[in-house]
Amino acid sequence: MRSVCHCDSDSFCRPQWSLSGEIISAQEAYRIGLVNEVVPAADLMTRAEAILKQVLSNAPLAVKYSLEAVNKGLETTQTEGLSLEASLFGLCAGTEDKTEGTQAFLQKRPAQFHAR
Repeated sequence: MRSVCHCDSDSFCRPQWSLSGEIISAQEAYRIGLVNEVVPAADLMTRAEAILKQVLSNAPLAVKYSLEAVNKGLETTQTEGLSLEASLFGLCAGTEDKTEGTQAFLQKRPAQFHAR
C-alpha cells in the first residue's frame, strides 16, 4: 500500500481529521488539499451543476473507467495502479465513443457519446 496522506508540519493530517471528527473551515480544507475549490454558499449549487455538466459531457465509459482507476488504484501498489490504468485506457481506446470523440474533435463539433 502507498500512503495518501500528505501531511506537513503545519497542516492537519487528513486521516487524523477524519478520525477525530474535528471541524475545519472550508478555507483550511482547501489549504490542505481536502477540497478542490471553495465557493460562496450562494454559488454552491450553480458551481456543482457546472462541474456535473462538465463531467457528463465526457464519454460515459471513460468517466466510469476513470473512477474505477482512481478508486481501485488507491488500494493497490503504484505498479498495480498503473497497470490497472493502462488496462482501462486500452478498453476505452476500443470503444465507439473514442472514435466519436476523435471525429468530433477533428470536425470541431460536440461529441455525441452513446456509452459504446
